[in-house]
Amino acid sequence: MTQASLRQNGKLTHVPHIPMLKERNVRTGFFECEQVERILTHLPTAIQPAVQFAYITGWRAKSEVLSLQWKQVDLKAGEVRLEPGTTKNNEGRTFPFTVALRALLEAQHVEHERLKKKGQIVPCVFFRMVAKGRGGKLEPKPIKTFIKAFKTACKKAGHPGRIPHDMRLSAVRNFERAGVPRSVAMKLTGHKTESVYRRYAIADDRDLRVAVERLNAAVR
Repeated sequence: MTQASLRQNGKLTHVPHIPMLKERNVRTGFFECEQVERILTHLPTAIQPAVQFAYITGWRAKSEVLSLQWKQVDLKAGEVRLEPGTTKNNEGRTFPFTVALRALLEAQHVEHERLKKKGQIVPCVFFRMVAKGRGGKLEPKPIKTFIKAFKTACKKAGHPGRIPHDMRLSAVRNFERAGVPRSVAMKLTGHKTESVYRRYAIADDRDLRVAVERLNAAVR
């Protein structure tokens, strides 16, 4: 029985202080834009847009990026949405298009419309063409995962040991660098608490140099 339930049942008059252990599940991997560009060149063409989307938005690769469907994308309004109850924290989310995100999704939509004219309906935004049997007709299939391909591409690009989740971490740092208020950035990425968000907001040497340059300018 939990402390909360014991207190509610009158069996515990007060909750004793229990010191929390220091969290150590902090990843330190992140990507610069040029590193992502190199990795993309080693990825299968069908997977590249999904990786780019993850890097821009910071959304969770498997549950939020690869599961994305066209009914969640509003090209006219310029935004992509996750409905309440479909995310890790069960809260809905909206991400307005950046220039790069619009270009990416419009390109995917062109291919979606091309296949639609051929009678191949593809609800998922990100898919790959798979042959039905040896030498069979190519058919669009949702991308379930790209972990293996991503790790291979990272190794070839000179960044071994990296994982797709590092894209989420990188997006958070990009928001920090851009000066986006944390309360706003958290709504875009889907972080419910600032304590979790801060674990992603890692400064690197370039961030520190920029800070010192700003300090120099202010002193002058």
